[in-house]
Amino acid sequence: MQNKIAIIGGGVAGSTTALYLGNLGLDVTLFEKEKDLISGPPFCHLHAGGNLYREISDRQCIDLLKQSIDFLRYYPYVVDYRPTVIVLPTQDKAKVQDLLPRLDLLTKEYQKFIEKDPNNKVLGESEHYYKLYSKEAILNLQKQETLTQPRTLDEWMIPVAKYVDLDKVQFPLVMVQEYGLNLFQLASGVKLSLSNIQNITLHTQTKVENITSYEEDFKITYTKEEQQHSSHFDYIINAAGFQTGKIDDMLDVPCKRMVEFKAAYVTKWEGNTTLFPEIIFHGERGTPQGMGQFTPYPDGHFQLHGMTKEITLYEDGLVANTQMSCQPKLNQNFIKKIEESWSQEETNQRTKSAIKHISKFIPDFSHAKVASKPLFGAQQIPGDDPTLRVAEVSFAQERYARCEIVKVSSVLSMVDAIVKQLINLGYVDADVYKSRDLSHLNTLSEKQIINNAKEIALQRDYPSSISDRNIKP
Repeated sequence: MQNKIAIIGGGVAGSTTALYLGNLGLDVTLFEKEKDLISGPPFCHLHAGGNLYREISDRQCIDLLKQSIDFLRYYPYVVDYRPTVIVLPTQDKAKVQDLLPRLDLLTKEYQKFIEKDPNNKVLGESEHYYKLYSKEAILNLQKQETLTQPRTLDEWMIPVAKYVDLDKVQFPLVMVQEYGLNLFQLASGVKLSLSNIQNITLHTQTKVENITSYEEDFKITYTKEEQQHSSHFDYIINAAGFQTGKIDDMLDVPCKRMVEFKAAYVTKWEGNTTLFPEIIFHGERGTPQGMGQFTPYPDGHFQLHGMTKEITLYEDGLVANTQMSCQPKLNQNFIKKIEESWSQEETNQRTKSAIKHISKFIPDFSHAKVASKPLFGAQQIPGDDPTLRVAEVSFAQERYARCEIVKVSSVLSMVDAIVKQLINLGYVDADVYKSRDLSHLNTLSEKQIINNAKEIALQRDYPSSISDRNIKP
């Protein structure tokens, strides 16, 4: 008899796990409380090396590099193939030279991954993983014509040379092969892929009410279309995102985690359709000089992060669980945003603050306007370190996996760990460990993905333009 797997939560972790295990032939049921998949916290960056986060360890950066390569190979249709520029403001305490040892380390590690498997060469040649630009080089690029379809690193740097206030930044500037990710295309492609696998049952708009643990299996009680149902499963995967603690409480398992509410802001730079790379302006998290992230989308749209308490971070947006419950309790104001809506006043206020934050370095961007409500959500962070960027999965009891990814690129390492336990339980054969069945890509067409992604964006009240990528492979 086929073992039955229940996955609670249809975000990146739950949906990818369902797709992966479904391709292994397992009987999978995916429960998602929303009407669509992958509707949680925003993501926009592949993090192929973690260069956005200079405060994290070299080990985390190397892990992010490897995980990003795996993610790109599994979901190539999600990636926006444009580089990222790392900029240190003149007032920053650090110097660009402080970043070079890590960049050199990542270049060597990337080359090792290529030598191990030539198919890992998905970020270009290893010797081009990053490039430095002196002020003289940038001034020379200022004289070049901006291209509609940049391909070389120099061509991508031309808009940076033309629009960034060079008196406010340190030199050299760093261009690195960290690409973009498109949330809506991932939601589109995963939904289409799951619908093509017969041994996957998808329950959307379904709330898990209770889990009863028995010696041999679990009973999940859930509500769908106002009717209560129950089913038995052999194995449970908790992929409930920031509400992971609620499932832990049902099973009475030990836990330690935090939840952080974050938001990114969607803007429109009217009259400017220049194709930019992503630009990261480093800064100290939580201060008025916090990191600024300038993420380009088609048709003059840009997604902005500002790691200040007036923009992306919130004064009381980071909370931890208690001894009484595994579920950290967010302020009701955040729950209202997640479950209902943002006020127009706060949308305008924080988006304009984000525009002002970026305009310190890109003066002409001060003309940008609010384009829609923010992209937002609450993110779980296992343990008690808010700077953690690499986490995957934990096993609080037998036949129960708790997904704990912080960055989406970690999801395949998470799946590998779950598959390893399923092998130990005798559910699947050992030869499937770290296998990468890419057959789901064969059932998808680019037109299908794009059209469905646009529908998803519009249904969620976002501009359809941000559902597309600037550059495809």
